[in-house]
Amino acid sequence: MNQALNQLVDVLKLEKLDENLYRGQSEVTDWGRVYGGQVIGQALSAAKQQVPADREIHSLHSYFLRPGDSTLPIIFEVETTLDAGTISNRRVKAMQKGQPICFMTCSFQIPLKGFEHEADMPDMPAPEEIESGLAIIEDNIKRSPEDWLPKFSALRAIDFRLVEKQNLLRPTKLPPKWHLWMRANGSLPAETQIHQYTLAYASDFLFLAAATQPHEVSFFTENMRMATIDHSIWFHRPFDFNDWLLYAIDSPSASNGRGFVRGQIFDRQGRLVASTAQEGIMRMKSQ
Repeated sequence: MNQALNQLVDVLKLEKLDENLYRGQSEVTDWGRVYGGQVIGQALSAAKQQVPADREIHSLHSYFLRPGDSTLPIIFEVETTLDAGTISNRRVKAMQKGQPICFMTCSFQIPLKGFEHEADMPDMPAPEEIESGLAIIEDNIKRSPEDWLPKFSALRAIDFRLVEKQNLLRPTKLPPKWHLWMRANGSLPAETQIHQYTLAYASDFLFLAAATQPHEVSFFTENMRMATIDHSIWFHRPFDFNDWLLYAIDSPSASNGRGFVRGQIFDRQGRLVASTAQEGIMRMKSQ
């Protein structure tokens, strides 16, 4: 496991303070706010520790209320809302400075057999044929007058390979969709939940950015305001995040100062292992 991935696993494990209270450390970001994927992964980690071991996450729904400070730890409070039959539900409140920054509702289920069908995986180039996302971003940045390298550790803990290329510093008009391969940049432990936390963490990366592509703007555009409002994940099937997963993202709508995106995550065998959806603020600061 490389150093960045090892640090990410540590960030996602949390420190138990009391029976339903946990503390998570924050990663340094280039923009000063906590990365949303970090909060999602940590909140899921806190909730999982409060449910029976035989129940696995099948869905989570989170609302972001305030920007988190990446220089401060986050306190997670877990509330038991249901334990019945095959289902357990938990509600997680993430707090900084005594105020909630995020609420998440999670549902866990005992694995069951039943009817099955799934979407078809899009036909995309293999990840081995695509340059790493970190290399592309660093190359774009080095070509810019600013000439800085990102501190954001997700770019080193997760190996992202973008199928469609976009220069985030000088964006051009493109359809509101893209595809990227992703996997842990190293070897994750065998525990299923670690793979789920890490996928939850990675699922927020460049997600909302698909909604910006028809408008020739990006996170780096001057006076551009972008922030996650809500984020949901449905876990359909077991997966191994040490192997490549294809993230197919599209944005069917942007309106009223918000962008909406949705995603499908496939393993290399073509199985749909998870689905995602997100809405976020997407407007110029003068609006």
